[in-house]
Amino acid sequence: MMQRMTNSSSSPSLLNDSAKSYAGHDPLGSPASTLFNDFAGLTMSQRRKPNSTHHLPYLEEPIWSLSADNRTSHSHKAPNPTASEFIPKGGSTSRLSNMSQSNMSAFSQALFSHPSMGSPAGGGLVPGMSLSAGSSPLHSPKITPHTSPAPRRRSHTPNPANYMVPTSASTPVTNSASQPPSAGQIIQKETVGGTTYFYTDAAPTQLTGMVFPNYHLYPPTAPHVAYMQPKANAPSFFMADELRQELINRHLITMAQIDQTDMPVPAEVDSYHSLFPLEPLPPPNRIHKSSNFGYVTSCYKAVNSKDDLPYCLRRVHGFRLVNTKCMTLIDTWKKIQHSNIVTLREMFTSKAFGEHSLVFAYDFHAGGETMMSRHFNDPSADAYFTKRKWGQHDGPVPRQHAGLLPESLIWAYVVQLSSALRTIHTAGLACRVMDPTKILITGKTRLRVNGVGIFDVLTYDSSQNNPMALMPQYQQADLISLGKVVLALACNSLAGIHRDNLQKAMELVTINYSSDLKNLILYLLTEQNRLRSVNDIMPMIGARFYTQLDAAQMRNDVIEEDLAKEVQNGRLFRLLAKLGTINERPEFQKDPAWSETGDRYLLKLFRDHLFHQVTEAGTPWIDLSHIVTCLNKLDAGVPEKISLISRDEKSVLVVTYSDLKRCFENTFQELVAAANGQL
Repeated sequence: MMQRMTNSSSSPSLLNDSAKSYAGHDPLGSPASTLFNDFAGLTMSQRRKPNSTHHLPYLEEPIWSLSADNRTSHSHKAPNPTASEFIPKGGSTSRLSNMSQSNMSAFSQALFSHPSMGSPAGGGLVPGMSLSAGSSPLHSPKITPHTSPAPRRRSHTPNPANYMVPTSASTPVTNSASQPPSAGQIIQKETVGGTTYFYTDAAPTQLTGMVFPNYHLYPPTAPHVAYMQPKANAPSFFMADELRQELINRHLITMAQIDQTDMPVPAEVDSYHSLFPLEPLPPPNRIHKSSNFGYVTSCYKAVNSKDDLPYCLRRVHGFRLVNTKCMTLIDTWKKIQHSNIVTLREMFTSKAFGEHSLVFAYDFHAGGETMMSRHFNDPSADAYFTKRKWGQHDGPVPRQHAGLLPESLIWAYVVQLSSALRTIHTAGLACRVMDPTKILITGKTRLRVNGVGIFDVLTYDSSQNNPMALMPQYQQADLISLGKVVLALACNSLAGIHRDNLQKAMELVTINYSSDLKNLILYLLTEQNRLRSVNDIMPMIGARFYTQLDAAQMRNDVIEEDLAKEVQNGRLFRLLAKLGTINERPEFQKDPAWSETGDRYLLKLFRDHLFHQVTEAGTPWIDLSHIVTCLNKLDAGVPEKISLISRDEKSVLVVTYSDLKRCFENTFQELVAAANGQL
């Protein structure tokens, strides 16, 4: 364990499987290896702080504390059972107490086989590490101090060589005491506020002969994305038009406002303002009650004045909250964070709408639409299940990709919905809104369960001693609701889940889909003598789970590749903005010829070199790659020479990009100083 820890440079875990073993490690046949058979008797102190940077693991002292007298393991506090690290369990300390002195010395030699970590007899332990119990401070802080190595290093820009060359040598970058290198790395040690940190220096030097470009370039598309066969007209230097349009639509919906003269809404509800209805408001007569909640409801987008973030407000009309004990359930819902659940942020009562109302605040997902509107808004889809007159023949049976959804899409929905239910049921709660009208779809296949926690408040019974007693029954109802949703998707019709059409719907599923999907629906809709769990459907999902995981990761690769196309655009835009403020400023220092003299004249000619070149025939020459390349060279200040020609073609100036960068920076600093009144 210690050997793996000291040789890890890229993983915050103590068990780094990719770490190399030391050459001085004793073979399994040696006497020292017998102690590793008793390794279960050791306990590890859980005083390690996780590091947010992926290349600087650090540990709080002590890593281990072994008593020098009785050779038993000792730890300052009990292990954390929720920690992700492997904690050896089982076995008692009596096994270690029976070991011989020779075995212990052999173990210590193998444990501290690093050149800077000699055996205890040699007194060569790392300063700050001891084999005597109680040598480390008990007042170690519970949070990472701001002076620790990791936060200081997070402020530095990583060297690109770190990710391209192996760790062969490094130079200490702090004032801490460094240890002699071993296995191509340096073990850094630093004590801050009584806490000792051990980490490896991840700043290797470049290999001999390795050269990096000194200005930014656009690399080609990654091969694992290029071979996905994207669209033929996909842009090469900018993100896909489909993704760009989707993001723009989300931004428009997030920033949308309403004219309150046409549709009056409160100016402010609690700490929320700028309300925008997300669905048609119910009429004043209140006859249209929600089919799910049994109350008149309405939904708004609003901005919280506390954090200026948009949220979705679900209002329950005319509800008076008489018991606040249900807030314990709301607090439990607020702790659930899941990628397929719309998170509940808070619940409050309000009279801002002119009556008693109960308001639930959820995360706002712009551009989301319900499963009802996505898949069940076609009235003709129910024609297969409608009753026909006597003597009239049924139409053709719907097929996949010709009226029915593809099975891969249904399984993608099943995986996401079952994952949401698993998290909810594990927390001891029940969803109770597994309905197509309360399932949001964002993008192509991303699902989120919406409206959680509302039923828990509306149906809360204060007369019950244990309000959680009915949760198992509600969880069983969730599984039945999931089966109805899957059956409706398989039939592409809500009419298929009616009791009279169940047999016909199952026949349609049998004809068009696999037996696994049929068995899944039957299991969810059939009454069982025992309590079922959402985990029971995992064998039916089977390897399709890996298919969905692979599809999600491939989608992530495509989006990251589109992001990489835009990564330099902000830098180039700032460069053009500065260049635009410099050129053609006759009002600066009341000098009409300001752009025609000195450094400004070179920048003006460079502007013409960028945008105003013409061909031999005198027609405009437009080349985006030329503009991007020249701007990148200017930003980096490369020593490459460039010929700048005046508009009358009487003057030719040969300068380097480094000269242009110097002129550019000096001139812009003059403008900034003038804007601040310093000139």
